[in-house]
Amino acid sequence: MNQVGRDIPRLEVRAKVTGRADYTHNLRLPGMLYGKVFRATVPHGRIRSIDTQAARELPGVYRVVTGEDIRKLIPEPYYGPAFHDQPILALDKVRYVGEPVAAVLAGDPHVAELAVQLILAEYDELPAVYDEVAAMQPDTLVHDVLRPAGTFADLKHLQGRKGTNVALDYHLRRGDADKAFAAADRVIEHTFKTQQCLHLPFEPHVAIAEPGDDRLTIYTSNQTPSFVRIEIARLFGWPENHVRVKVPYLGGGYGSKVYVKLEALVAALAMLVRRPVKIALTMEEQFYMITKHPTTFRIKSGVDKEGRLVARSCAVYWNGGAYADIGPRVTQKSGFTAAGPYDIDNVSIDSYALYTNRTPAGALRGFGVPQLVWAYESHTDLIARELGVDPVEFRRKNLLRDGRPQASGTVLQDAAIGEVLDALAVRIGWNKPFDRGSGTLRRGRGIAIGFKASISPTTSVAVVNVSADGSVYLYKSTVDMGQGSDTAFAQIVGEVLDVKAEDVRVVAPDTDITPYDMGTLGSRSLFHMGTAVRLAAEDARAKLRALATEAGLPQGTNYPPAEIFKKRYGMQAGNVIGTASYVPNYKPPDPQTGLSDNVTPFWMVGGAAAEVEVDTETGHVRILRLVNAADCGKPINPGVARTQLSGAAIMQLGFTMSEAMHLDGGQITNASLADYKIPGIGDIPPMENELVAAEQHSGPFGAKGLGESGTFGVSPAIANAIHDAVGVRITELPITAEAVLRALRVKAGQPLDDE
Repeated sequence: MNQVGRDIPRLEVRAKVTGRADYTHNLRLPGMLYGKVFRATVPHGRIRSIDTQAARELPGVYRVVTGEDIRKLIPEPYYGPAFHDQPILALDKVRYVGEPVAAVLAGDPHVAELAVQLILAEYDELPAVYDEVAAMQPDTLVHDVLRPAGTFADLKHLQGRKGTNVALDYHLRRGDADKAFAAADRVIEHTFKTQQCLHLPFEPHVAIAEPGDDRLTIYTSNQTPSFVRIEIARLFGWPENHVRVKVPYLGGGYGSKVYVKLEALVAALAMLVRRPVKIALTMEEQFYMITKHPTTFRIKSGVDKEGRLVARSCAVYWNGGAYADIGPRVTQKSGFTAAGPYDIDNVSIDSYALYTNRTPAGALRGFGVPQLVWAYESHTDLIARELGVDPVEFRRKNLLRDGRPQASGTVLQDAAIGEVLDALAVRIGWNKPFDRGSGTLRRGRGIAIGFKASISPTTSVAVVNVSADGSVYLYKSTVDMGQGSDTAFAQIVGEVLDVKAEDVRVVAPDTDITPYDMGTLGSRSLFHMGTAVRLAAEDARAKLRALATEAGLPQGTNYPPAEIFKKRYGMQAGNVIGTASYVPNYKPPDPQTGLSDNVTPFWMVGGAAAEVEVDTETGHVRILRLVNAADCGKPINPGVARTQLSGAAIMQLGFTMSEAMHLDGGQITNASLADYKIPGIGDIPPMENELVAAEQHSGPFGAKGLGESGTFGVSPAIANAIHDAVGVRITELPITAEAVLRALRVKAGQPLDDE
């Protein structure tokens, strides 16, 4: 292969480093108004009044808009991918601190910001619920009625409900877990928790809506332009071709910019005032847009005398916040992997998506899987230690291998789980002695692996256009937000058409021009859109060969496209258009058992090994080494793949060691980068990254997605290493120095005064 497998720089890198790249934040339109949002200050309450008079009278303010104004324009102004539950602006009541209640429009963003501070709202406060397990009880209801959207084929079974905070409950039963537990030699159970944390892309959410004579154009920083077009058209009752969505370069997303975020609000405001409207969030406002699911995970395992896992039960509670977003899909799609990458005949899984009075939660790099791996790999390590066996050998004995059914009933194929585990063990020197430290500084090692099912069913469509001079365009609506997908697609096109990847022009997503893609999320793009791109390029190649035959050129020779066009049309004229769609096969889970023999088109595998040093006097943890390994099939661009692996691991490192949103009575108390601590360059440990040699036979040129695999094992690997070093187990993220010190003091029989 000439193009696939090349280490080439990303196609857009020069535009970005020179500052010429266009972002939505940079866009200014004639007559544009700036919008600023007035937000709720109580976590749950009925709106008694909204006083906007002072804001309306401020010089420079064009208009102040409330939910009731929008309801006059759109009778049912609710949106959401799984449930139509989120109002464009709050109606009747608010459900979390920071919920948009009103918007101010002005020609100067500073005037709009000042006017927001003049708005007064009064609420009749209602009881609030913040904990996901407590939300299982119907004492405090976040929503009176649940209204499923019916958008996704795999969520068609959702029904409207009353009297509950459970948006979706997924149940899987394989074998007879109760009977297997009763017969097991050992039964071991634990509870683990993860915190609420944030995507925090360095380009905050931003969107612009521009009304036209019979249509609306939206410029947005969004990962799902096709979905945005569909949802905005639905809200207004329009055909899709009345809405155009354009996405320029994206400054990071990580799942925060999937589906509709600001787009519904700017669209409604623009249609009300008939002028372009732009809303750009501040860094602080991102804390009130979308977050990662906090979780509680109760896990129990049965082990026989030979050290084999014979049963596992899992109960996972996903804290979805005030609005469902894509939480029900996370609950189902990640829920069925909760038993881990192990061959267990008897499995019971209960997975619940719950409403609470927090900022809504949605997809965040891993789609719920990092929360699960944190629990099941910490639990697996604890089992090995209780049995007195080596944690790596215990995993090897129980690993799920190709050809065996996963808990869902789908047979594992092309998943290099054992190879990833072996690579980690070799890289970290698992069987070699190492310095265990002395005095107050103690050292330990830990390993963890995880896997994820790719989201399905989804659709991707691609178009390849070969011009008369042989130059090539690729049209697709996948968004390159820094992961390098445009470059990989260009390499696929180049491989099929025998042109350099650098010479393929990849057109930015624009729903008037680029065809449908379900979205850039869940590490689906390289496999799904990559397959569509390969097929479209092959279609173009076949048409070029047919054109050569029409031109009378002898068969069996590859002619340059320019020569074919000139011979056929007598001049430099014409085009060849190759098109293709890709939709993987899928079988929905049985409603009674949760089982399906075709639940995913491919499996992602990733893991980590860590060596840490713990200061027993302060609880401070220093990560001495972090090894990351993943199965991405055959990488299209190995250099980009390795940086994806390290980038994912660094992001998960922040969620492991420091990042957490702190709530006090529903109020977020650390909504700034001064108080919400993401890793800085000094926090990144020495890292090694390995792409395990494998092949995804159903993927484009043997490849599959990688963007999330580096997140899977980081948290439990570090927790396992801390346990190995000082004998204490941290069961709740993040692993702060205070948490470690408290655990050490409890172990020593000297708990801190407030314990």
